[in-house]
Amino acid sequence: MTHQVHAFEPPERFVAGTVGPPGERTFFLQARGGGRLVSVALEKVQVSLLAEKLEELLSEAQRRFGVELPEPVAAVGDNDPLDTPVDEEFRVGTLGLAFDVDTATVVIEAIAAGEAEVEVELGEPDDEEDEADEEPDDDLDRLRVRLTPEATRAFIERARRVVNAGRPPCPLCGQPLDPAGHLCPRHNGYHR
Repeated sequence: MTHQVHAFEPPERFVAGTVGPPGERTFFLQARGGGRLVSVALEKVQVSLLAEKLEELLSEAQRRFGVELPEPVAAVGDNDPLDTPVDEEFRVGTLGLAFDVDTATVVIEAIAAGEAEVEVELGEPDDEEDEADEEPDDDLDRLRVRLTPEATRAFIERARRVVNAGRPPCPLCGQPLDPAGHLCPRHNGYHR
C-alpha cells in the first residue's frame, strides 16, 4: 500500500488547534502552504508534549550548536481559528523531532497511527526476525514540517494556549471541572 508524505518546507502557517466545546475537543495539527491544507488529529497530551519537547530541542540546539534563538513570544501571535474545512487526513500515532544544523531549522514529523496486529505465539520463539517488524512506520502516512526557530517559538506559545484553554481543573483533585461540576473523589463522591 502506498503512503503519502505531506511535506511543508516551510509552511505558510503551522498551528495546533481544536474543534468542539471544552470536554469534547478534538485536537489537530494543521499545515497550510502552496495551495494545500493538511489537518491531522492527535491527543491533547501529544500537543502538550510536542510543545515541551520543542522547547527542549531549541535549548539544546542553542547549547550545542550556538544557534541564535528568539526570546519567548510574550504578545499574542496567531490566535485565528483553524482553516476550514478541517478534514482529518489521519490520526497521529508518533511524533518525531529533529534539528537540521545546516539550515538551522526544526523538523517536525507526525506519523499516522498504524494498525497494530498483535500475534500471540505459543511455543518456542523464532531466531529469525521479520524485517517488516523492524521498520513498521515505512508504509504510514506522514506530515513533515520544517520551521525556523522563530516559527517554532510561535507554534509553542499557541500550542500551550490551546491546551490551557480547556476546562479548569478542580482545586482539590485536579480533574477537569464540567460546567455542572463533577464528582470529586476528595469529597467522597459529592458534587463539587
